[in-house]
Amino acid sequence: MDPTKPESVPNPAVRRLSLYLRQLEVFARKGRRTISSKQLGQSLNLTDAQVRKDLAYFGQFGHPGIGYRVDDLIAQVRRILGTDKIWNVLLVGAGNLGRALMSYKGFDAKGFRLVAIFDNDPSKVGKRQGPFVVESLNDLRSVIDQHAIRLAMIAVPADAAQEIADKLVEAGIRGLLNFAPISLNVPADVALNAVDLAVQMEQLSFLVNVPASQPERTGAGGVIGDHRG
Repeated sequence: MDPTKPESVPNPAVRRLSLYLRQLEVFARKGRRTISSKQLGQSLNLTDAQVRKDLAYFGQFGHPGIGYRVDDLIAQVRRILGTDKIWNVLLVGAGNLGRALMSYKGFDAKGFRLVAIFDNDPSKVGKRQGPFVVESLNDLRSVIDQHAIRLAMIAVPADAAQEIADKLVEAGIRGLLNFAPISLNVPADVALNAVDLAVQMEQLSFLVNVPASQPERTGAGGVIGDHRG
């Protein structure tokens, strides 16, 4: 298996990388300098074998008798995830959800810089939303080229989401985070993650409603949106 090719790595292993990174950052803030696969796994309700298997898709990071150096592993996981650099991101949708996403501070902390907001509502275009002026969808390509944007978030009604996705892909976007409650169709070379809050609540209610039917957990819980690309 070629660790340099995303399609060669199982999606669950990729998703767990983000969990490992967050937990490693917790350990770093507490002053931990080294960590074993068992300690990292236990903190996320995973086995040490699962941790080693996941990391092995991307290389060998452990040291005999030491385990993993926390700072080194944080740097390696960030490199693998691509968050060792700053990504410019745009958002389509200046409604209630869009405004909440604009004010979310966690993106900057993880290397994602929201640089442009778009909407097709004439009453919103040209108006200021926090630090942003809402742009017209007619200006998508020029803004994407100007800021070298490759990632976009979609926070529009379901009936508009596919058309927006098509326009974004045509304008050069290579990764989409979809908050609209609908499945999108995108080319095979475009990455797509979906965040459907109602689905997340349905999955949560299932786990609470039918405890005996709980599937095997993946660590820090729950169902994560689809990943493609």
